[in-house]
Formats: sequence, structure tokens, C-alpha cells
Amino acid sequence: MGKPKQFLPLVNRGVCEWSLKAFEDLPEVKEIVLVLSGENVSAEGSRLTRGKVKVVEGGDTRLASVTNGLQALSDSIDVVAVHDGARPLIDRETILNTYKAACESGAAVAAVPAKDTLKEIEGEFVKATPDRSRYWQAQTPQTYRREVLAQALERFRDEKDATDESQLVERAGCKVRIVRSRYENLKITTPEDLVIAEALMGDGVQETRTGFGYDIHRLVEGRPMVICGMTIEHDKGPKGHSDGDVVLHAVSDAVLGAIGEGEIGIAFPPSDPAFKGISSRKIAAFVLEKAEAKKAKILSLDVTIVAEEPKIKPHYVALKSSLADSFSLPQSRVNLKAKSHEGLGEIGAGNAIACYAVVSLRLPSS
Repeated sequence: MGKPKQFLPLVNRGVCEWSLKAFEDLPEVKEIVLVLSGENVSAEGSRLTRGKVKVVEGGDTRLASVTNGLQALSDSIDVVAVHDGARPLIDRETILNTYKAACESGAAVAAVPAKDTLKEIEGEFVKATPDRSRYWQAQTPQTYRREVLAQALERFRDEKDATDESQLVERAGCKVRIVRSRYENLKITTPEDLVIAEALMGDGVQETRTGFGYDIHRLVEGRPMVICGMTIEHDKGPKGHSDGDVVLHAVSDAVLGAIGEGEIGIAFPPSDPAFKGISSRKIAAFVLEKAEAKKAKILSLDVTIVAEEPKIKPHYVALKSSLADSFSLPQSRVNLKAKSHEGLGEIGAGNAIACYAVVSLRLPSS
């Protein structure tokens, strides 16, 4: 997957940072120890050390890493939750429920009932089909009274194959209580898991914004009629410092408005000779870079061209395609329409062309 799964980007932060945030936001949580490999301590440790959070180096096995983390906690901490940093969707309720259950029973594990039919196999063949109603899938956090966990880790300190701490606590003679969690508390293991996690997060970590843009240009002879990044046949064209493309200008301003970045005249002032004759596709590309820098995703464009001439409807298909291409969107997210000005004013006289644009986009919540 290119880098350690706990540091893969998920919406607007790394995977394990969502896990950290879930615990940091709880006043009941007094200390957090983030256990990382030596390499990741060097790369990320100083950045992630803050407030409740301290970073320590792990060991050669999972249990050695848990032991290092446990030893880094203050002596006053009497209940410990062990959580996998690759489970970024852990929720407040599950954390607190496992804490309460551990206080009462000594050990508690977040889990969900098995949904799929289970098969016991021997070689390549099914040996038995157990009753799945008796089986739960373990998640984290796995929460313990400190002495319960410490005793199990000490007793089985040479165990290398344990996939979680609760099985050692069980073997040490302590009954482990199951706390019902949520199926959404998934572990990031594959690229598909990241897609699912982002979809599950949805509007909880993102916001949808709308931007509005408007542009108008006088039409004069001797200029090409540039609309939506393409040229159509006409005896006049928009007068302007750039190519005068009213659609790309209006849409660009709408995008900038939605992300709070002003308007195109700031970056491309008409008084600057360096931008004389600039293609509006370059302006659109600049705006897209601004949007991408804020991790904004354009959801839809809707534009209305107002012109007496040239007639726009015969060019609908080509203009829509060119507009979609200019903003790297599928055509299904773009709508384009045209209205006349009923002979009124400069537009109605065929001496000007205007465009109104509305953009919807989604970006990480600020």
C-alpha cells in the first residue's frame, strides 16, 4: 500500500490520527501511549507527541510492543485499553462501554457477531460447519484492569503467535467479557478498506459547499468566439485581456468562491501584460490546483450562458464536453444551458455575452 497502513491518508489526516483523536477527545482518557516501530518513531514521533500522547518504540512482537506501551503509562493508571491504530472509525460509545465492562469484570473486548457462515476445513475440504451464532469477531479496544493485563503479559512473555492480548488473559484464567461494537469499526488492511472507511466517514468529516460565479464580456469584431475552452464560428468574439471565455471565468470564480480563495482577477490581474491573451484553460487549471490543495472535490457544475448571438444550442454537446474536460469532470456532473436576453440591453443587441455558474464541491471540514 506504499507506506505503513497506520499512516495512509484518510480524508484529511493519517489513519492512526483518527484513532488517536477518538481517545484524545474523551476526558475519561488520561494518557495515551502510541507504540511505533523505531523507523516510524524517527519519522513521525515528534509530530504526534502532544498533550495526552507520548510515543514509544515497540518490540519485535505484538506482545512486546504492548508490554512497552504498558510500561510507559504512569503508575496511577489502573485501567488500560489496547487499540489498533489501523481502526480509525472507533466510536466514543464502544470505548466507554469496554472501559466500564473492564472495571466490572477485569477484561473486556469489543466485538461483533459473525455475519458469514463459518467453515472448518481440513486440507482443502470442509470438515464441519459450526453454529455461527456462537461466534463473534474480535476488534479493539481490548480493555483490562491493569494488573490483569500485566500478569498475562508476564506469564506468557515468550508467546510469539498470539494475535491479541485477550487470548492470553483467557489462558491466565480470567473471563473476558464481550462488548458489542459496530461493524463500521473496521481494520484498514487493504486499499479497499480505505475506500470503505472514507465512505463511512461521509459528511462527518467533510462539508459540502456551493460557489457562485458570473462573468460578462463585450463582443467585438476580429476576436475569436471562445466558450468553454473551445472556439465556435462567429463574426464577433469576447473582448478581454485574456481570451474572454465567460464560461470558464464564471466557473473558475465559482470554484474559488466555494473554497474561500477570492476570484481569478487576483491571480490574473487584467493590468498585468504577462497575462495578455492567456487561455482560460490555463486559468481553469490554476483553479483546479487551488481546489486540489484544499482536497476539494467538485461534485457538479451548472452554467447558464446568456447571449442573443451566437446561437448556443447547436453547440451544446461539444461545449459540455469541453467544459467537463477543462475541469477534469465526467460529463454526467456538468450541465450547460443557454438563454436569450429577449432583445434587451447590450446582450439583447448582440453586443455582449454573459454567464452564470454554480458549483457544488466537497472538502474536509475546517
